[in-house]
Amino acid sequence: MPVTITTLPARSDNYFFLLHDEESGRTALVDAPETAPIRAALEERGWGLDEILITHHHGDHIEAVDDLRAAYGARVTGAAQDAHRLPPLDRAVSPGESFDLFGEKVEVMDAPGHTVGHIAFHMPGLRALFSADSLMALGCGRLFEGSPEQMWQTLQRLAALPEETIVYSGHEYTAANAAFALTIEPENPDLISREQRTREARAAGRATVPSALSEELATNPFLRAGVPQIKASLGMPDASDVEAFAEIRRRKDRF
Repeated sequence: MPVTITTLPARSDNYFFLLHDEESGRTALVDAPETAPIRAALEERGWGLDEILITHHHGDHIEAVDDLRAAYGARVTGAAQDAHRLPPLDRAVSPGESFDLFGEKVEVMDAPGHTVGHIAFHMPGLRALFSADSLMALGCGRLFEGSPEQMWQTLQRLAALPEETIVYSGHEYTAANAAFALTIEPENPDLISREQRTREARAAGRATVPSALSEELATNPFLRAGVPQIKASLGMPDASDVEAFAEIRRRKDRF
């Protein structure tokens, strides 16, 4: 049986992801925002925890790592370049490397911008990208440490993955991101439709994460900064793609 992925909420707006291999009974966690909901989810399903994958060093993604490692003996994987500010790593990985998780290949992708040491995990066999706070549903992470150039390059790398890739991002920010995206592309029919679906989903208490990469390519203004119509709407028809991206990011920060 294939590895299954379960998306679950924590804190006020975080998500964590449980990957479970039915054949072996093993379970992995991507990011660890809060101990109690993660333990509750595992106990409800009768699962242990064998692996923890970390995307970046922010507390709302690593807070529960030490508790969960102590409780379950999980092996912790994270970025070698960020090891100095992550919980102790059992497996330090670098962009361009890959490793096996329950028989599935995991590709480590460089994803700086939100932080300089941010990585993403791409699992091509599952058509899954765990992007945390780099590429997000209708958005991207704030540039707390990295530059617009770094984040734009990150987004270009992620956008080049197969369009059927499913994007598992770190937060439930989609409604606010949709409202902002409409200020950039108010006449985009795909965006108008997605904004309506997002409002309906949130009103019903449903998550808007994960999302399809194909949908992000059609509606996410941060991925679409190179589109000539968007540059024109920004009043920057002759801008480079990264200049247009930086302007969209500045507007979102003030939104």
